[in-house]
Amino acid sequence: MKKNTAGLCALLTAFVFSLFVCACNATKLPQGPEENFDYTQKDVHDAEVKRIYELLQKSPVEALWRATILGDKEISDECAGYVKDALASHVEQKDYVEAWTCYNSLAAAGYESLSLKVMDKAAMRAFYYNGVPGLSGAVQPRLEKISDYIQGTVTVWVDLGIKVQNGMGYAARVIGSGFFIDSRGYIVTNHHVIEEIVNPKNSNYGKVFIKMAENSDQRIPARVVGYDSVHDLALLKTEAKVPYVFNLGAQSQLNVGSVIYAIGSPLGLERTLTSGVVSASDRKLFTTGSAVQIDAAVNSGNSGGPCIDKNGIVQGIVFAGIASYQGLNFAIPIEYLKQDLPILYRGGERHFPWIGAYGHTAKAGRVNYGLEVQYIKPGSAMARAGMKAGDVVVGLDGKKVSSLEDAQDILRDHVPSSIISCSYLEGGSYEAKKECLLYLSERPKNPGYAIYQGDMVQHSFVAIFGMELTPSSTENSRTYVIKHVIPGSAADENGFSENDPLTIGRIQFNDDKSAIMAAFSTKKGRNGYLDISIAMQAMLDSPYYF
Repeated sequence: MKKNTAGLCALLTAFVFSLFVCACNATKLPQGPEENFDYTQKDVHDAEVKRIYELLQKSPVEALWRATILGDKEISDECAGYVKDALASHVEQKDYVEAWTCYNSLAAAGYESLSLKVMDKAAMRAFYYNGVPGLSGAVQPRLEKISDYIQGTVTVWVDLGIKVQNGMGYAARVIGSGFFIDSRGYIVTNHHVIEEIVNPKNSNYGKVFIKMAENSDQRIPARVVGYDSVHDLALLKTEAKVPYVFNLGAQSQLNVGSVIYAIGSPLGLERTLTSGVVSASDRKLFTTGSAVQIDAAVNSGNSGGPCIDKNGIVQGIVFAGIASYQGLNFAIPIEYLKQDLPILYRGGERHFPWIGAYGHTAKAGRVNYGLEVQYIKPGSAMARAGMKAGDVVVGLDGKKVSSLEDAQDILRDHVPSSIISCSYLEGGSYEAKKECLLYLSERPKNPGYAIYQGDMVQHSFVAIFGMELTPSSTENSRTYVIKHVIPGSAADENGFSENDPLTIGRIQFNDDKSAIMAAFSTKKGRNGYLDISIAMQAMLDSPYYF
């Protein structure tokens, strides 16, 4: 069972003051820079040219993007040449992820002809997917009984050596589940099962083993190939003979009410199969997507096991349950695994992109028509590209965007340090549709904290609490008037309205900067403008940061 699922905690528990007992105080409100991107000014233009040439050697893709934003074709052509050379080098080194990034970035920036000189598009796609476990397209035969699929699962046994507590040593271990996706011995499990093995802060002993379903007494060595801490996925490799390889399904094959089966080793009890139905498919437990809710019995040790349909096809990966609530369990959608596999197969940690913004699905009545950008971080890709709060994204990477979920699906297909195209409605108007290029940087661990540090408080609180502020005093930098409140936000749920005056008091963060608590004194209109004090909490990462 996953112990530290931030989204799950956000959904099911409220913050308590004890989270902040050891927190640091913000004694001064942040006053981030108002960056100037007016390249018609000679000093701004020259400074950007200098920066572009500094980036050419270490980050040619970012240099190319900045050159296109600058609008200098001569410099852009030069940068594109560097990206083409980097592409050729990555192909030669068989680094398919970086090659794919360079290839798509050249195409997005209008230099597809350069990438074609290295490799045509079909060959590049084949190169990217070559050898990736689970995505070969080979279909395994359907087995006679559902219980027969147990043979393709394993118990994942993580040996952490001896730990000492209260003067007594004891064997420390983590038990999870996994399943084969390739005849070469590749296994899928949860990141939290092998977290202690890949944690760079952990210098202690640790080894990974698996136990096969048909011989649970033998421990077989395995190694971690790649892992994704955001979606709680990991790819393992063992040299054992594989008895059965699972087929991976598709998101369209699973609906609310569909019958599913979970296979795993709850509490170490191998070869356990439970059944149930899909209860919901859109629980926002991940910061870049949603989880599937199931009612099949799941307990500690089930983590990483397959969630299969009646045909034995894997439609999800079990990752979390809530000990005190029977039937309330969750699985990772199979599409997330399929998007991850080429990157996990490359090895190491999977990092996610972001474009430095916050927003929600734009709606016209009941119809979704895009992703409304409600906040843009200074210096981010959107800011440099000229976008502003109120714009509505309707396309990314040449694909239609009609909702936040669409944008997340597209961004998950990419890694940081790449360029994608963006179509947007300026100010939300269909009469002002524009195009731009966006550079994908690496998503911060806690985007809300990065925003708080890098912007003025009246702007950063739009993303953090859902309220935009206007300073109301030249003498007291902590007094504001609320300019706007986002419906459904923390500010809205706490009863704040437009034109309410407020004074910001103590601001605290928990130790890992994943949560904030701020104290306010105000005269809320909903309370008859009586003087009140209120504390408001918020997570500093959520699906609405992108």
